[in-house]
Amino acid sequence: MITVRVLVFNPFSENTYIASDDTGECIIIDPGCENDGEREELQSVLKKNGLKPVKIINTHCHIDHILGNAFVKDTFSVPLLIHKRELPLLTNFVQQGAFFGLETGSQVEPDSFIEEGDTVKFGASEFDCLHIPGHSPGGIALVSRQEKIAFTGDTLFQGSIGRSDLPGGDHNLLVKCIREKLLTLDPATVIYPGHGPETTVAEERRTNPFLI
Repeated sequence: MITVRVLVFNPFSENTYIASDDTGECIIIDPGCENDGEREELQSVLKKNGLKPVKIINTHCHIDHILGNAFVKDTFSVPLLIHKRELPLLTNFVQQGAFFGLETGSQVEPDSFIEEGDTVKFGASEFDCLHIPGHSPGGIALVSRQEKIAFTGDTLFQGSIGRSDLPGGDHNLLVKCIREKLLTLDPATVIYPGHGPETTVAEERRTNPFLI
């Protein structure tokens, strides 16, 4: 059984997720911890629950979702996985931070790339990778159909969708991918977005004004 823990970090109120199972292994999705207090909070949650990080996954590489990459990678010696089309954003990490007046620390390179159809494994669990561009070119979602869980980054939110006015954005493509790849999941699937509260596929099918 997969357990999901959420920590809200940085000035953008970004959701950093820890997904673990009964083995104690976990993956950290979009570590956004910006300062010492947030980094200590992340470590405290891991230690308190006896969790062992084995991978970092970035759903996309906008600054608020990658601020903690270096800390997690250096502290736990774990690999970083991104979609290859997010590499320009990741490489532009320091410049992104400077634009928002954020202290970014050191640059981190990905250890490998994940694409549509790949599987992310940890402990006795796994997530399927879906490529959902439109908010950013290499945006992905991580989905467990068995456990009815989906981490959607900044593509799908409760009652909204990701913005598409940033470089590489495409509104029509984003809506198309959400409809074809996320709204076709089991209606009971819980959506864990990059910001804000969780929702379900059924709720977004029924009420999301961008999708109905």
